[in-house]
Amino acid sequence: MALKKIEPELPGAHKTVMLRTNPSQIDPKKLKLGKQSARHDPRALLLATYLTSALPTPPASFDVAAKMPANWGMMDNDQIGDCTCAAAGHLIMEWTFNAGKKMFTPTDKQIVAAYSAITGYNPVTGANDNGANETDVLNYWRQSGIAGHKIGAFMSLEPSNHTHIMDSVYIFEGCYIGVQLPISAQAQTQNHQPWSVPPGGATGDGRPGSWGGHAVPVVAYDSRGVTVVTWGALQIMTWSFWQAYCDEAYAILSEDYLDGKKKAPQGFSLLELKQDLADLK
Repeated sequence: MALKKIEPELPGAHKTVMLRTNPSQIDPKKLKLGKQSARHDPRALLLATYLTSALPTPPASFDVAAKMPANWGMMDNDQIGDCTCAAAGHLIMEWTFNAGKKMFTPTDKQIVAAYSAITGYNPVTGANDNGANETDVLNYWRQSGIAGHKIGAFMSLEPSNHTHIMDSVYIFEGCYIGVQLPISAQAQTQNHQPWSVPPGGATGDGRPGSWGGHAVPVVAYDSRGVTVVTWGALQIMTWSFWQAYCDEAYAILSEDYLDGKKKAPQGFSLLELKQDLADLK
């Protein structure tokens, strides 16, 4: 007698399976970028000019945000492309917190007002939401202030020089940078993973700028990479990612992080810097 082979049907084997949305995931489609292409001013002050041998060597790791509150606030960067101004707001928060003062948190309205003044963005109609150039933001921050806080000066770094980045975070309590994010960073952001170069390298979905330009402040570093603030939270990126996608970086001198004595970091040529600033006016 011939035997009939019976194929057991697996429950739901031929039905479409609907996966539940993970509530902890971030929808990258609801996030905004907004950093325009880097524009390097030949008159820009260079950090290397003002560093002296008297400056302390930066430690192997440093974190200026270790005791900060977990929620940094979106500053409307989930609605409009004001990341260049939101990054400034996050630095003001961190500086005032670490200076032992009451932490100053710029309001969304104040950040949007700066973005509007710099770019012509109309918060009523939404017109001219085209992002901003980082040097335009830094110049406005120095001359007019953001949320009532002015900076004294900013200096360009060598983006590929890790020591410069470490100097900026250690000596000036942060680093204002621009990155050309690849599409591959969307899934990493969504799943709370470090930004890293995809296995295929910086091509295809890993191509610099294929997602868009973004401005973020660096608040920590170690041997594996740096930590930045973006979209209201901390985000890690590897040093290789930094190397592949960072296209501009700045150290900022601000009274917000001085301890009340208003002294420049030991070994930093503040007098020479002030003289050069006077020549630029």
